[in-house]
Amino acid sequence: MAGGRVTRTRFAPSPTGLLHLGHAFSALVSAAEASPGQFLLRIEDIDRDRCKPEFEDAIFEDLAWLGLAWRQPVMRQSERMEIYQDALGYLGDLGVTYPCSCTRGDIKSALSAPQEGAPVHGPDGLIYPGTCRGRAMRDLREGDVIRLDAGRAFDLLRDNMLSFRDGRVHVLGRDGFLTGIGDVILARRGMGTSYHLSVVLDDAAQGIDLVARGQDLFESTWIHVLLQRLLDLETPDYHHHRLIRDEDGKRLAKRDDARSLRELRGQGMSAGDIRRMVEL
Repeated sequence: MAGGRVTRTRFAPSPTGLLHLGHAFSALVSAAEASPGQFLLRIEDIDRDRCKPEFEDAIFEDLAWLGLAWRQPVMRQSERMEIYQDALGYLGDLGVTYPCSCTRGDIKSALSAPQEGAPVHGPDGLIYPGTCRGRAMRDLREGDVIRLDAGRAFDLLRDNMLSFRDGRVHVLGRDGFLTGIGDVILARRGMGTSYHLSVVLDDAAQGIDLVARGQDLFESTWIHVLLQRLLDLETPDYHHHRLIRDEDGKRLAKRDDARSLRELRGQGMSAGDIRRMVEL
């Protein structure tokens, strides 16, 4: 906390598996960045098929074991669906959304002969080629996803540049966004929202000043900054921290149960041992 500034941070896990060393590192970094009493917890449970109550209970248990305390109440995304739907409606009124029925196979087929030098993969996987971009929201059908029309979104900005601060100011222009990120999904099938839309609205609702998360989400931050501009929300500062990897250099995943905090705790490790393992 420099110059008396109050910094509010958050840790926002999904209860789809047990927390591992990578989660511990992210939570500890986020808590360390917060001013006293300004570390928040959010449960990102929009994927109702994969989220389980036992994993949510384990989150609380593991974080408390690490010595972390958070402000109450805990925010749950599953209780905020109406807010996400209202934001989707607002973006629809702006004319920057459209329904899409394309499957992954359809997208892969459309990208089978990409332009030379054009990126194929973005932060959400294959960059959508715009097949359904001409559809209107009144044509929304069951099973469709809702996408952001990035080109139209940039048309509404006073300039063609996005920026955010992560130690220094990073800048991305219209062309870089359209070619490297594209028309991302704002509402997924069976969810009614997406990570990108929900995280932007939730960070704003919780008054988050600094978002600490993994370097793997750096490119996704451009999506969030664009949504913040469209929804007239403040852009927080960001800290995209290093990732915790296994012996082969692979990023840890929830399926890697051998490195779950529960397993490590069962082996007799302490919270101090965990901090040493992640070099904190």
